[in-house]
Amino acid sequence: MDGLLSTFGISWKLLLAQGFNFAVVLVVLWKFLYQPVLKMIDERRKTIAKGVEDAQAAAEKLALADGEGQGIITKASQAAESMYATARTRAEEKGSAIIAEAQKRADAGVQEARMRAFAEAKEIRAASEKEIVHAAIMAAEKILRNKQT
Repeated sequence: MDGLLSTFGISWKLLLAQGFNFAVVLVVLWKFLYQPVLKMIDERRKTIAKGVEDAQAAAEKLALADGEGQGIITKASQAAESMYATARTRAEEKGSAIIAEAQKRADAGVQEARMRAFAEAKEIRAASEKEIVHAAIMAAEKILRNKQT
């Protein structure tokens, strides 16, 4: 084998030294370059995977919040419609009560006016009767005076 190596001009000591140097360079590169690069790539992969998971979770939360928002809006709309209907019903009842009270007061005013008119008519009749009696007495006195003369 020495003959074969010397024929090609290869020194086994030099070959062994170059093999050792290659192994040292390989170990140093493996330790200080390849492993940190692999570690950095793995961390990037984890960061990207976490980002994707967070984005999916955020999308799910957004969909859930959107659904809840729609539910809240629907409930609020129904509550507003209910309050509107209740307020309208109460307003109509209150309006009916006010109209009934006004009608009642108007009827009472008309009744009171009739009573006053009846009382005034009675007073006017009484005054007329007194005047008629007084005029009759005066006429009778005048007739009696004229007959006596």
